[in-house]
Amino acid sequence: MKPNKVLIIVTNHSKYPSRTDTTGLWVTELTHFYDIVKEAGFEMDFASPQGGTTPLDERSLGWLYMDKSAKAHLNDSSFMEKLNNTKAAADVNPSEYIAIYFTGGHGTMWDFRDHPALKKVAEQIYSQGGYVTSVCHGAAGLLSLTLPDGKPLIAGKKLTGFSNTEERLAGLRNEVPFFLEDELVALGADYQKALLPFTSYTVVDDRLVTGQNFNSSKTVAKALLNAIKEK
Repeated sequence: MKPNKVLIIVTNHSKYPSRTDTTGLWVTELTHFYDIVKEAGFEMDFASPQGGTTPLDERSLGWLYMDKSAKAHLNDSSFMEKLNNTKAAADVNPSEYIAIYFTGGHGTMWDFRDHPALKKVAEQIYSQGGYVTSVCHGAAGLLSLTLPDGKPLIAGKKLTGFSNTEERLAGLRNEVPFFLEDELVALGADYQKALLPFTSYTVVDDRLVTGQNFNSSKTVAKALLNAIKEK
């Protein structure tokens, strides 16, 4: 029997090098995905590189980005308890999950890449026939993943993630440790993006499902469910 659970990965990192506002999880990149996958009957667990609390990106809490559902989740004590007590990646049993979902927010640029426990969990989920999914900056979690032969998991794969153009338009190009688009391409990925920045865009390549930006979380969830159904 295949597992019926999805593992959601959130960041523990909150600080920019020089900005006074804080980063962290981009809220709707979690809640939009969560609502659709939950409605489909899947259970979800929250984990992070270190475990414990995940900070919330200040900008994601603004009126322009928050919707009724996201606000309801932030006022739900049960949901917030899960978000403030995430499981450490090192304590996760990958065999329990059919998919892993790397949420975004700029914080992920500092603690998703090259994290040994995250790498191990994602690689095992993929190797057992599961799905690796990400949205926006969450694609930083894909950069260190390798196949059993040592090649990058994303090499030759069609995918997307926050673009260089979007990073510049967001005004954060001097804050981030690297440009996500450049790093994905450097590893041999077939990087794709929407014609217009900040519009919903999702790419599926077999068991790899990726969304470009914070407006792509719903389509990532739907694409993942469709891919599982087709298998």
